[in-house]
Order: sequence, then C-alpha cells, then structure tokens
Amino acid sequence: MSDRYYRRVGSARPSHLMFTAGIGSLVDLPNFSVLVKGLEAWNYGGLAGYTIDEPRLRTAVNRRLQLYGNAQVTELRSAPWMAGSDSDPKGWHAQGIGVPVMPFPQWLRCTSCNLLAPIDSEAFELLNTNARTPHEARFVHSECGRAKRKPLAVTARFTLVCTNGHLDEFPYAHFVHHGQQCTKNQRPRLRMTDHGGNLAANVTLECVACHAKRNIRDAMGERGERELPSCRGRHPHLSVFAPDGCDEQATLMIAGASNQWFPLTLSTLALPPSPDSGMDKLLEERWSELQHITTPQVFDALSNMPGHGYLKEYDRDALLAAIQSRLNGGGNEEEPHQPAPDLLGPEWDVLAGSRLPTPSDDFALEEVDVEGPTADLFASVRQVQRLREVRAQIGFTRLDAPDPDNPEIARPVRLWRSAQPWVPASEVRGEGIFLRLRDDLINPWVERMQKSAVMQAHRDAYVRFRRNRRSGRLRADTDVDYMAGWPGERYLALHTLSHALVRTIALECGYSSASLAERIYAGDGENPRTGILLYTAVPDSEGTLGGLVALAESPHFDRIVRRALRDAARCSSDPLCSERLPRKHADYLHGAACHACLFVSETTCERGNRFLDRRFLVPLGDDADEVLTPHVLRP
Repeated sequence: MSDRYYRRVGSARPSHLMFTAGIGSLVDLPNFSVLVKGLEAWNYGGLAGYTIDEPRLRTAVNRRLQLYGNAQVTELRSAPWMAGSDSDPKGWHAQGIGVPVMPFPQWLRCTSCNLLAPIDSEAFELLNTNARTPHEARFVHSECGRAKRKPLAVTARFTLVCTNGHLDEFPYAHFVHHGQQCTKNQRPRLRMTDHGGNLAANVTLECVACHAKRNIRDAMGERGERELPSCRGRHPHLSVFAPDGCDEQATLMIAGASNQWFPLTLSTLALPPSPDSGMDKLLEERWSELQHITTPQVFDALSNMPGHGYLKEYDRDALLAAIQSRLNGGGNEEEPHQPAPDLLGPEWDVLAGSRLPTPSDDFALEEVDVEGPTADLFASVRQVQRLREVRAQIGFTRLDAPDPDNPEIARPVRLWRSAQPWVPASEVRGEGIFLRLRDDLINPWVERMQKSAVMQAHRDAYVRFRRNRRSGRLRADTDVDYMAGWPGERYLALHTLSHALVRTIALECGYSSASLAERIYAGDGENPRTGILLYTAVPDSEGTLGGLVALAESPHFDRIVRRALRDAARCSSDPLCSERLPRKHADYLHGAACHACLFVSETTCERGNRFLDRRFLVPLGDDADEVLTPHVLRP
C-alpha cells in the first residue's frame, strides 16, 4: 500500500455490514465503488472487546454451516473499529484497522476523454490525501490532456455474475472484438461513450487501435448469452478462482443492482433460559458455555457473573450431573448434520412463560395489567424494558435471494477462503412490547378459516408464488412441495394485527416507524403460539429511550388498539384495497393491504409486507365471518 494516500475511504454502521453491504457486496462510494473482502483480510490489530457472546446464535450458525459443509465457528465478532479514530484519524490509519475493501469493478472511465482502462494500466491515480475527509477519495486520469485539471475517473459499472455466486469484470476487449484479438495492438486502449437517452442501455465501446465498435446492448438477453464467455469462477472477495472452474452461463449485471448480493443471516434475542424449561433444553441451547462447568466452584463463580444469573434457577448438583453425563457421551450434541435449532421457540418460552426471568443488563420483562375491552383480545401484555438482538452473517447469494424453505433456489457463497473460527456479527439494544392473544379467541378462528374460501385464495396464491419464485436459471424439479413453508392461518392474523399496531404506535412512541421491528410467534400445527413482539432495533441509544414500553400501560394501550383497528377499517385506496384478494394468475401474497393502510418499511416487517389482509381484523363488506377481533373492539 502506497504511503501517498490514506487507506480509509468511508464508514458504515455495523448493521449496514450485515444486511446491505456485507462481505462480497459492492458498496457505492461518492466517486467509485468497492468490494468488501473476505474474513482472511480482516485485521483486528490487537483490539479487545470485539467478540459478541450469544450461545444460542452460535449453535444455530454452526448447524446451518454444517448443512453447507463449512467449518464450525467458536466466535461471533463485531466489525473492527478503534476508539478515537475520529479524533485521531492519522493514528487510526497507521494501525490499518477496519473492514478491508478493494476497488471493484477495476475498470475506470475518464469523464473527460472517455478512456476505458483497468486500474493497473497506470493511466489513473488515486487521490486521498486528507485523513479527515475519506469521502473525497477519488481516481483521476493523470494522462488526460483535454482538461486543465486532472479529470475524475468513474467506475465502469458493468460486471458478470452467475448463479454459483461468482463475480467478474466485464470482458470489454473480448466483447468489442467479438472474442478475437485486436489486429493492431495486443493490449489496446478502449473508449466508452454513454449516449444517454431513454434506452435501457446505450453505451458504445470502441477500440482506439482498430476502431472496432460495439454497443453494450449486444451483451443482454439471449443474444448476450451467446456472445459472452463462460463464467471463470471468480470470487474477488476471496481473491480466488473456483478450483474446479464453473459451468454456469455468465450474466451481464450493472454494479449496484438489487440482485447482485443477498445476505444469509441469522438473528436471535439474547434471552436467559426460561425458568419453565427443562435441563435438557438448557444444555441443548447453551452447551458451548455450560460444558466447562465441571465443579461446584466453577458453578458458583459463574452464576454470580453478569449474564449467568439464570443458573441459580437450577439445582447445582443435578446440572453438574447432566453436564458430566453429556461429556461422557450421554448427549447427542456432536451428532453430525443436526437441523438448525428453532430460534423463536426459546424466545417464546421466556416471553410467554408463567414465571418472569430474573432481570439482567440484557433483558428485563415486566407484566402489565390488561384492563377494559383490551382483555377480550389479549391474554397478557408485557413490557420488555431491555433487550439485545444479535445478528450474524454466514454467507451470501447472487442473482437469486435465499429461501429457507427452498434452499436449492440459491447457492450460498462462503465468507472465507480457508476455514475461519468466526463469523461477523452485530448487536442492537432496545425495548419492546410483547403481546399474547387469547387462545380461546384465535383457535376457533383458525378452525373456521381453514375451510374459508378467502383463506384458500391465500393458499393458492402461495403455491403460485412458490412456483414462480423458482428461478428459470435453475433446473425444474417436479417433486417440489410448493406448500412447504406456508406460515399458516394463525400467522396471517398475527402479522396483520402487528402491522396495524406498528403504524399506530409509530405516531405516538417517539421513534420513526423504520426504527421499529416485529417478531411473530405463530408456531405450527404441533406447537401453536399466539405472540407478537414489537421492539426497537436500531444500532444506537435511540432505541432505549423508554417511549415504546410506556405505551403498554393503561389506558394508553387500550386507546392504541382501538385506534389501530379503527384505522384498519378504512383505507384511502378503498374500495380497490378492501376488495383485493389474490386471484388466479396473480401471485402477490396479500389481500386487503397496501401502502396506505398496512404496509411498513422493509426494516420493520420480517416477511417483506407479505401475508397481510385487513379483512381478518375488521369487517370489510360482507365478509364479517373472517374477522378475528371481538365485537367490542370493532370500530
């Protein structure tokens, strides 16, 4: 790395590195784009305190990695960052600590003379000489004689990708010369001219030596598949090519396209074990930390440490005996290819348990008296005064978004070249409200809706969605169960009620709606659940101000529920919205719902504004039989 410029070229929040611009993705900077490199390149430089402790999530990560045939991890790590880097950027620069990136694509175009060349051609120069303004980093064309000042060089934004997750530079010279060598120069210079206009792509590539010309449109569609070379199997974030090559067809893509990178992430709430859960379940969830408790002295010392107070809920001798039995081979924790654990189940056990857990720095739960008509809808309302959510990235996909119910749709790409004992993670702290609906209200509704024509329309739409969701780039499979992953009738009711409450709460709690998130506990046929957790999920102190939990108290909450249902009965898009129902040939997964009544931001909804229908909450026309809420709460 040259000493003529500083290395830092920008900054990002930890959550941004999880969901928007993680390892393997392209990040747009003001003047060029960069690619986040793999784990081998990350440098912590002796930093301390970067590990994130969450045994349940670590167990889930390892089991998911087993399914992908990858190595096991022992740590969850936050992104490397040095305190004081803003006040002393030169010292920070000297350490070289941070998330490593590389310029990509590495072909640049001069904005003055339209020269198109790779970075290593020595035609371009990086300028980043002010440590306090990394956003001003830019490439310039040092050889351009058309301008008095060195003109800006911008990224040539065409790339090649394939369904195996490979990413490569666009072969400009190969494309211009129709797969042949230039007759005038072995390494000719090119020019890229963007004609603008209203066409999808109107960019001309020209060889300066032989004057061969070609428009980028020839690389698109079916014709482009014939014109472009085969995928080379390149993973630039790992600086490797696939050892066995790649037999997939390369596809032209604009850098920054929405389907260029999809993260594979897991998240869970850092909760203590439920006081109602058994010892076997405790060992299953937290074996990585409990396996070291082999003596009474260790048990006593650990139980008095922050975050381990839950151990006092269990008999010491019985727990030590269970740990010793499992260490001697009595457990099956090492059994290969175990299914991924249910991350929501333990959360439900704690949030809905008959006994409240002991408060800690990470979690505190308090019961709220349910009074008035709201008691006809909710069995319990609880304030989650403190919570911590931990998220981990285990891989990513390209072109096709991952589908947990249909994993063959997208092929995961690893974050490392050789086995690493950690994966990147982030954590957010916040507060929330946990709601549990009455079983005697929702169970009869579920039985009634299983025979409803309205719900059958939703199920049929789900089948169409799953069938259309299968990418045409993948081979068809006649044995696919297209109803796999159907969330169930219970989920649609809980999810719709959750959105109605989020839109109302956002008007009063003091947080923006994008700062709120939801977790729906609907369970399945064998383990039905009826819970909704609405919480703040922002990576700073804004989510812990108390404005959300205060709304759970009476009489505020009763007023909010009434208003949410009243607002759900009307939509500015009615009657089009109220009459909407998934019909044949359409595969959208919502009924009477739209941006004017139920949709929320992408950071809030856990299912992308799918599985919503207002007619399940309030009567819309003649379909009152589908309504879940009791009569006293109807507008």
